[in-house]
Amino acid sequence: MKAQERRTAIANLLLSENRAVSGGELSEVFGVSRQIIVQDITVLRSAGYDILSTHSGYVMQDSPLKERVFKVYHTTLQTEDELNLIVDLGGTVVNIFVWHKVYGRVMANLNIFSRLHVKQFIEGVRTGKSTELMNITGGYHYHTVRAESEAVLDKIEKALAERGYIVPEI
Repeated sequence: MKAQERRTAIANLLLSENRAVSGGELSEVFGVSRQIIVQDITVLRSAGYDILSTHSGYVMQDSPLKERVFKVYHTTLQTEDELNLIVDLGGTVVNIFVWHKVYGRVMANLNIFSRLHVKQFIEGVRTGKSTELMNITGGYHYHTVRAESEAVLDKIEKALAERGYIVPEI
């Protein structure tokens, strides 16, 4: 994993956690020394991420990244295309959630930001160990997508719409 990809992954992990994450834990997850993690946090801070150092680890206070929720529909065979489209345009698929008539909102964190992550996700669901969450609502689902600007999110939304994945608002 290259340094920039690791920093993106660190930012996504900190954004998705509701707790402090220690430098040792980050070091273990990303297979680098704690000193490299400290350097990565410094670079992220200089890029505008508001990361606090606490006695129990790092906490993301605020992010310069923008987020948008997209309501989408597609088949299982189109999942890889949808995810690749988002990451190729500079987005991170933060999560997936569905609105189930009995259970309410059911959500899973994804943090997919590269084609490698898309491939790993697709392999995981296609092995038959489990099925995609969207299948419990007939293919309708939502993604929270994070990107560096509203302009990037606009491009992602346009591309999803052009492929017919965006569910039109009624």
